[in-house]
Amino acid sequence: MTDADLGQSLPFPVPSAELQTRLANRRSAPAQALGAPGPSRDEIGRILRLGARTPDHGKLFPWRFVVMGPNSRADLAKALAPLASRQTGPDKALKVLAKLTAAPTSVLVISSPVESPTVPVWEQQLSAGAVCMNIEHAAGALGYSSSWITDWYSYDPEALTLMGMKPGEKVAGFIHIGTVAEALLERPRPDVASIITYVD
Repeated sequence: MTDADLGQSLPFPVPSAELQTRLANRRSAPAQALGAPGPSRDEIGRILRLGARTPDHGKLFPWRFVVMGPNSRADLAKALAPLASRQTGPDKALKVLAKLTAAPTSVLVISSPVESPTVPVWEQQLSAGAVCMNIEHAAGALGYSSSWITDWYSYDPEALTLMGMKPGEKVAGFIHIGTVAEALLERPRPDVASIITYVD
């Protein structure tokens, strides 16, 4: 988007059976099942531009992205390995690091709140979560599967330092993107009717 685009009218929403079908069949892939091919750099740029079109009270853009290829993720997993021993269930903590290295590409979405007198931090964090979901939808629209995860290293203070987090920042998620070799199976879904309240 350029400055010339600002203020221009956007198309009205129109019914889309194709989009409804995509949303009805959306399914996260296991991170370890994501293989090549992954998105090209140009495709990643497109995915992130689409992902950034998200609700954002105050237009603060309270998030940032780190696009991680195989080498950077292998280095991170190696650096995190010693920290696994102090986690609850150290064997499992070490094993889940494999999720970091399987997919061709990962996007680390960082919630980076901006000081604002009118927009609470919680709303800014919700916006970062919305970005994560938009990235998953955008990856799917380009024909890729994805997995949005956090795991213990997203909350460990020393791990956050290794990832270059600034004060006040949090990991909104690692979005791993690639291609699955087999069709994904459906998982349990909520009985939506049981959690709806209609108020006239």
